[in-house]
Amino acid sequence: MAFRTTTSRLAAGVLSSSRSHAFRQTARLTTASLPSIARSTLARSFGPSTHKKSLSPAAQFVRAYSQTAVVRGLDKPKTSLLLETNDGPGSLQDVLKFFWKHDVNMVRIESRPTKGPAPDYAFYIDFDGRPGETAVDDLLDDLKRHCKQILVLNDKKVPWFPRRINDLDLTVKTLDAGEELQSDHPGFSDPVYRARRDQLTEIAVNFRQGQTIPRIEYTENEIKTWGVVYDRMEDMWAKYACDEFKYILPLLESNCGYGRDNIPQAQDISDFLKECTGFTLRPVAGLLSARDFLNGLAFRVFFSTQYLRHHSVPLYTPEPDICHELMGHAPMFADPDFADFSHEIGLASLGASDEEIERLATCYWFSVEFGVCMQNGEKKAYGAGLLSSFGELEYACSPTRPAGGEAAFPEYRPWNPVDAAKQKYPITTYQPVYYVADSLADAKARMREFTEDMKKPFYARYNPYQQTISVDRAVSVQSKQLY
Repeated sequence: MAFRTTTSRLAAGVLSSSRSHAFRQTARLTTASLPSIARSTLARSFGPSTHKKSLSPAAQFVRAYSQTAVVRGLDKPKTSLLLETNDGPGSLQDVLKFFWKHDVNMVRIESRPTKGPAPDYAFYIDFDGRPGETAVDDLLDDLKRHCKQILVLNDKKVPWFPRRINDLDLTVKTLDAGEELQSDHPGFSDPVYRARRDQLTEIAVNFRQGQTIPRIEYTENEIKTWGVVYDRMEDMWAKYACDEFKYILPLLESNCGYGRDNIPQAQDISDFLKECTGFTLRPVAGLLSARDFLNGLAFRVFFSTQYLRHHSVPLYTPEPDICHELMGHAPMFADPDFADFSHEIGLASLGASDEEIERLATCYWFSVEFGVCMQNGEKKAYGAGLLSSFGELEYACSPTRPAGGEAAFPEYRPWNPVDAAKQKYPITTYQPVYYVADSLADAKARMREFTEDMKKPFYARYNPYQQTISVDRAVSVQSKQLY
């Protein structure tokens, strides 16, 4: 179920533009990570040379991102097995030779001491193939003759998750279409605004994976609204945005048309991000569950709205809008460390329990939305909720008070996903607690440790060439509820 929230906050006469949006982004969320490879395969620089031609030397920088271990071929059916051997030199080798003998590919093995007085070991093994196949049946026969005990396990039952990128088309069917505005929405009584929202909703609902995102001809009021927010944010970005954001923004201005007088097109930004880190944008009409949103990140897909807040109050929005998406989120997805960080969260969400999804969504809130890092001894923002809200950006990062209309400082804690996953947070006020990473690389490393320690039903890999997910054990996937 999608989460809902509204925001109506005034700080020192300044209305926040990001709180509700950021929460809805978290609401649209729902193993170890393998970073995606961008379209320019194994590129050693930050995007292609065409992205750097029109930039000043100060804005040109080179980043190298890690290569991906490729899982070739579509994911094969698997079998899970529990077997018990006598403890002794060569006992495991005696078992493994039968996999080689019958040409059966083992994908996972885990050992545990058995209960009882004898010093024996049990091995949990997953391998490609199913009983009924000749090679598998022959393997099982040999194992039965040479092991103390053997048991073919039932498939692990897990919640539905996408296995191919086109499966995201099923995800968007779970959206709250967003057609009905709440009575306190600034555009509730504006028939022109409501008709425009319906038009943009229809575009998002009809979009299918692999299509070109339709180009939107934004109205004069929409461009003016965007410009008001852009103008207000520029000064704050210069002071409090992280270096990665400030490096990327000139690239977006030169290549995607970012600026106060132009709303960039989602397809242009998506193409740019794909060149840089393999991430792409996908239009969305409303809210996704936390699970479905996070599952998209596993494919390096970010669900993005295309509508704007009402022009009568350009510095306020009670819901996600394109100002938050394109000013806050999109620039950071061009940074390799941030992209890998987001991908880690996405992969960990696949097949996870509802409890683990809640923990991941909370980590997302305190990082991707409201994350802060240290740079040159100063606090800088990398979270989109801060980078699209001038009031809270100043409040979170300024070393002096008052800031963002507030006299008191918030509490700062070192970035620790284990702690952050348990932290409660408000939705309609500034955050009382921010988690501060040493760097984006540090944030990614700690998130990877967190996901590796999670109770996961399997280890998931992303194949960027085929855009598919491969898992290392036999699973029984529940049916997807389309609601």
